[in-house]
Amino acid sequence: MIKRRNSPFSFSAEDFDESMDSFGAFDPFRPDSPRREAASAQAGSSGSSAPSGASAAGEDSAEEETRPPLELDLTNHFLIAMPSMLDPVFGGTVVYLCEHNHNGALGVVINKPTDMTMDVLFDRINLKLEIRPDTPDAMPELYRRPVMFGGPVQVERGFVLHSTSEKYSSTLQVTDDVALTTSKDVLEAVAYGNGPERVLVTLGCSGWSPGQLEGEIGRNGWLTVKADPAIIFELPVEERFTAALALLGIDPVMLSGDAGRA
Repeated sequence: MIKRRNSPFSFSAEDFDESMDSFGAFDPFRPDSPRREAASAQAGSSGSSAPSGASAAGEDSAEEETRPPLELDLTNHFLIAMPSMLDPVFGGTVVYLCEHNHNGALGVVINKPTDMTMDVLFDRINLKLEIRPDTPDAMPELYRRPVMFGGPVQVERGFVLHSTSEKYSSTLQVTDDVALTTSKDVLEAVAYGNGPERVLVTLGCSGWSPGQLEGEIGRNGWLTVKADPAIIFELPVEERFTAALALLGIDPVMLSGDAGRA
């Protein structure tokens, strides 16, 4: 099971893992990821056993090729928490889904800030800013942005949503305009002043095992809508939930726990 902190939205700079391994290659669908561990545990309880090693990888690849397309592919969509979402981790959140396939789903919360700012994060991972102003007020706006709480999976790791002008060591290309990178080189580029124009950094991500997200949507836990990158990168944090609902023509006061799926 995924372990969650009691106060997931109150991370401080001290919570961040200072090791260089906090940014690096990350495969959310690998067999030992927290989400896959949960799925394997469910399979084990039903009496089935999962293959391991190269054999497992080969069988997974062959199975993926023969599977029909997903009936509902929510890659590049927002998940908007409904009032019926009682999970304290996800209540009131907007999640950007970076990948959704037969192995499950991966995304990051875009509207739950921690109390860590980008300049503090850079210090934590030993990156020196190319522009070091004399006063905090003179610091570029990007460096004063809060780091987001991305979800309860791998909370010690950094995940970077960004525009796609460059390629980095460990990047998942979500669309032509948005990518998710977990390697440190993207933050090095930002610190040196030649990184992506649009950046959102999170600690942790959000993951669902196969069928889990579909079940939550079926129980009216989430509304879904195709994502607008401007909401992720341009709007203030406090406006993102309302703006995501507006894509569906919904005012927050209209929401109730009994509403259906969009």
